[in-house]
Amino acid sequence: MKLTMLGTGNATVTECFNTCFLLSDEENMHFLVDTGGGNRILKVLKDCDVSLEGIHDIFITHEHLDHLLGILWLIRMIGTKMNQGTYEGTLSIYCHSELIEKICAMAEMTIQQKVCRHIGKDILFVAIETGEQMKILDSDITFFDIGSTKAKQYGFTMITKDGIKLTCLGDEPYNEDNEEFVRNSDWLMHEAFCLYKEADRFKPYEKHHSTVKEACETASRLGVANLILYHTEETHLEERKALYTEEGKQYYSGNLYVPDDMEVFEIKRSLKFPG
Repeated sequence: MKLTMLGTGNATVTECFNTCFLLSDEENMHFLVDTGGGNRILKVLKDCDVSLEGIHDIFITHEHLDHLLGILWLIRMIGTKMNQGTYEGTLSIYCHSELIEKICAMAEMTIQQKVCRHIGKDILFVAIETGEQMKILDSDITFFDIGSTKAKQYGFTMITKDGIKLTCLGDEPYNEDNEEFVRNSDWLMHEAFCLYKEADRFKPYEKHHSTVKEACETASRLGVANLILYHTEETHLEERKALYTEEGKQYYSGNLYVPDDMEVFEIKRSLKFPG
């Protein structure tokens, strides 16, 4: 399994892309998680040499603009390819039921009917609930409500066919109610809005976000072997990797990654977290 961070920034970034990522198997089939805030998703996928014909599963964590609006462009482009006969099979879009209604309404208002006619036929919406299990990329996916106080949001745990556990917490702090899904993950994806030492400047807690410190403390406490930090501010973009790693290593002794946009990881097993 390969993970490509298509974007790593928070909602208001302009120098990098909004947080979204891609999980890919050896046959170049892809599971896309979130879609960014607009049609830049198409350029990022092109720059990563990802064909839309290989994307058959998309998960939208929640309704905020920076995670949602790219789905309209993907519906438009994939639906067009269906009309042209160049896209084989169906596209499945996973999200909670209220969000399905909103995406469909936006699609009907903004996309031509010759594309929208595929919705419900070849473009399928799949409503998820906590504990809902799906088979995607030959891996077992379990979705869970992260307990957001802002907008209903879901994360997921993936168990690959090699038995590797990867957990995505969406873009808000870890909720203790989800310990069963998160504990002992081989890989954990956790938002880190800013450095702890700059919390007064960026005010992450007012936005219900974490700093590098809290994300790393969570990973340490839950026995996570590999931690990926994302959904960050962009003022330190060139130094972000070094600065976030330096602060994070004070609170976490596992493998810490602070990716740039389009950085690729091999999701493989490593030694369990020594804690």
